[in-house]
Amino acid sequence: MTTTVASVALPRLLRIGPGAADQLGEVLDSLGLSRPLIVTDAFLTGNGTARRITDGLTAHGIHAQVYDGTRPDPTVSSVLDAVAVLTRGDFDCVVGLGGGSPMDTAKAVALLGTTGRPMREYAAPAVTDTPALPLVAVPTTAGSGSECTRYTIITDDTGTTDEKMLCSGLAFLPTAAFVDPLLTVAMPPRLTADTGIDALTHAIESYVGRRATPFTDGLALTAMAAIGRNLRTAHARPDDLPARAAMMLASTQAGMAFSNASVALVHGMSRPVGAHFHVAHGLSNAMLLPAVTAYSLPAAVTRYADCARAMALSAPGESDEGAAHALLAELRALNADLAVPSPERYGIDRDRWLRLTPTMAEQALASGSPAHNPRVPDRADIERLYRSLVA
Repeated sequence: MTTTVASVALPRLLRIGPGAADQLGEVLDSLGLSRPLIVTDAFLTGNGTARRITDGLTAHGIHAQVYDGTRPDPTVSSVLDAVAVLTRGDFDCVVGLGGGSPMDTAKAVALLGTTGRPMREYAAPAVTDTPALPLVAVPTTAGSGSECTRYTIITDDTGTTDEKMLCSGLAFLPTAAFVDPLLTVAMPPRLTADTGIDALTHAIESYVGRRATPFTDGLALTAMAAIGRNLRTAHARPDDLPARAAMMLASTQAGMAFSNASVALVHGMSRPVGAHFHVAHGLSNAMLLPAVTAYSLPAAVTRYADCARAMALSAPGESDEGAAHALLAELRALNADLAVPSPERYGIDRDRWLRLTPTMAEQALASGSPAHNPRVPDRADIERLYRSLVA
């Protein structure tokens, strides 16, 4: 855990609870904003969620335009399509409505729409605090935590590497966020599982990582406890609103934790998997989490034991070593219970995975996230971990 002064950045306004999204118009009014571009996807247009949001805004005299062309794992090209819509209109803010991909797109659009510079210029190690258009986040999944983070991830499809670029800074931090569990009830089981493990990974990595602080520790442990109690229920019973609400709040808390403490090796290795094999981010995290935890555990036994105790996985008086291994056993059991596939069961060709392993390892290191891991890997370590998933 760092002993330096903690740097904390959070949205200016948070509305949390069932029906919070209905207050979007009121908050935009309070911020002096009246011409939003809503950035979302076709699914949320098709199921009526986007219409619900625009109808609520209309009741406040706010007329929004909806752009629903975002794509999973947004690319530079797909972001520029949305930027073109922004620049043709007269908008004073961007509303990101959806899961991690619409939110990542909205963050990039709010910045590029004001600067006009290439997305590549904002990739790590760059830190961008340049003012952008006001950004408002309305998440519809319980996982990414993007509504309260200063990060976005955009795939560079302008070259040959398909690198998932990690972009960070206050420019990507929403001004306001609406955490409404009612928007998550329609999530299918697979998405519930993947986003839930994504949130758990955020909480664990922010707690065991080298940039953890007392501020982020409390958020991370609270999030872990809630996820441990509620993820399986939310997955098995999608209409269980208390479980959905607990997962939604935990996702936001984990997002606050990792935004201010960073993530580590799981995320560093996960992004190249998503870029090259088009695996959803939460699912690639889930594939990696047990193996990376087993690798990292010897360097932070006490911290991993704290995670286990927060999730009520260890018996009273159990040693740190025993508690930490109970956490590892639970991560493996959770993957089994939520039917997380291996890369090969997902349909990834083993030979192609092995061919790309050196490239993925290089990209993982370049992101900077592995440097925050309790056990800092070299390239050979990362390659071994990748190969172990298809052994």
